[in-house]
Amino acid sequence: MNQSQTSEDPSFLEAARREKLQRLVDLGHDPFGQRFDDRESIGAIRDRVHQIRFVSPDGCRHHLPDPLVPEAFRGWLESQGAGELVGPQVRAAGRIMLHRDKGKLHFIDIEDWTGRIQLFVGKAQLGEQDWQLVECLDLGDLIGVDGELRLTKTGELSIFARRLHFLTKSIEPPPAKHQGLVDPELRQRQRYVDLAYNEGVRDRFLARSRIVQSIRRTLADDGFVEIEGPTLHSIAGGAAARPFTTHHNALDLSLFMRIALELHLKRLMVGGMERVFELGRVYRNEGISPRHNPEFTMLEVYQAYGDYRSMMDLTERLIVDAIVTLGKGFVLPWGDVTIDFTPPFARRTYDELFGEQTGVDPQDAVAIRSLAESIGLETAGKHPDVVKSEVFEERVEEALIGPIFVTDYPASICPLTKRKRERPEVAERFELFVRGMELANAYTELNDPDLQERLFRTQLEGMPEEDSMARMDHDFVRALRHGMPPAGGLGIGIDRLVMLLTNSSTIRDVILFPLLRPETA
Repeated sequence: MNQSQTSEDPSFLEAARREKLQRLVDLGHDPFGQRFDDRESIGAIRDRVHQIRFVSPDGCRHHLPDPLVPEAFRGWLESQGAGELVGPQVRAAGRIMLHRDKGKLHFIDIEDWTGRIQLFVGKAQLGEQDWQLVECLDLGDLIGVDGELRLTKTGELSIFARRLHFLTKSIEPPPAKHQGLVDPELRQRQRYVDLAYNEGVRDRFLARSRIVQSIRRTLADDGFVEIEGPTLHSIAGGAAARPFTTHHNALDLSLFMRIALELHLKRLMVGGMERVFELGRVYRNEGISPRHNPEFTMLEVYQAYGDYRSMMDLTERLIVDAIVTLGKGFVLPWGDVTIDFTPPFARRTYDELFGEQTGVDPQDAVAIRSLAESIGLETAGKHPDVVKSEVFEERVEEALIGPIFVTDYPASICPLTKRKRERPEVAERFELFVRGMELANAYTELNDPDLQERLFRTQLEGMPEEDSMARMDHDFVRALRHGMPPAGGLGIGIDRLVMLLTNSSTIRDVILFPLLRPETA
């Protein structure tokens, strides 16, 4: 071996693993395994600890102490005198996470997605053939085991192996034990390694799955039906966002990846589907930040004969039910702070919060413009409500600890929203904020086709015709002319919700495969 071929050299480590792989083949084992039926999850096996008994010489079976405290177990065991521990026969499978070689006795920790358990592997109990297999094992390998669930003398719950099964050879070594996989980009690029070896990562994504399942269950229980809308659109509509473009060769047609779910769901309400939702991917060709990814998951919900207050109640119920599903209480950590999701959530108007946080009269356009310029915002040529909105984003949003529903936005910045009858300058809209982050957006939906068309034209005014965002969805306006019922509509950013409920500081930690630059050679 030359000097570069050390135990830390990746090529040497891989060569050593391939040598063991060949040894497995020579011993008659398939190094990439076969079907392995009837295994129990490690979590379920650990729950069977209550089935272990101490059997005295006269054959009497005694329950173990409750609670079972490993530190005190040795003393309890010695106090029982002669006898032995017996437990149920179990079958498990998992990845080798720790391997301690004590000569004719090996202690191996395996892990599946429900937990970790120690294997007590003795040469005398396995026999010569399986012992040769033990000598081929590496960290990261996947193995199966048949054995008896018992406790060691120190109280460590273990499977005392009587048979091993080789299931998959790991040719790549795992990250170094003390260094681990810590580089954020490498963790996202090699998410499979991040999930397998970094503590808490798999649990976070399993929590995401439970959150999504809870949302679907709550909506289904409330009579909503899930639909699947198109992801390729001929018009980029439903949001003010830059789309990704693509091309259909057979039709010679330019298309856009959807930037929102809204307009197709509303078409369905025209068709008589009164409670509909979609939970799916949307795509926006915009920047990347701790709170933004170009590809993200959005929930949009529409309820006929409701309004934005109906959506407020529904939003709170969706979040509360998801938190209950996680089972960690309503006060959750987020970084070095906590968030109290105990219902009911606060409800305040846009203007009330604007006045409190800026000290400026929310109706005084001159004072608002002056404030905007003093904090470095560009105001030239902008509508007063746009200036007000930018000040709100700059000075008010970060102060919203929440969860808090901010209601009644300026109508001029809400083109898809119904106005208040008594105050047409105010839109029936809310946004839900938590720790300064927008989590949900909802409207009393605009269903007047003529007003909708005028607002679309105003919104698109001045944009160059070739701009992908400058085309009006005439078919949507035509759909409204057939009559869409009064309705409430809601959008929730699933990734941001998962961030908050799983104590994650960046959206890229809750998206399994976020967008990355191509890997350099």
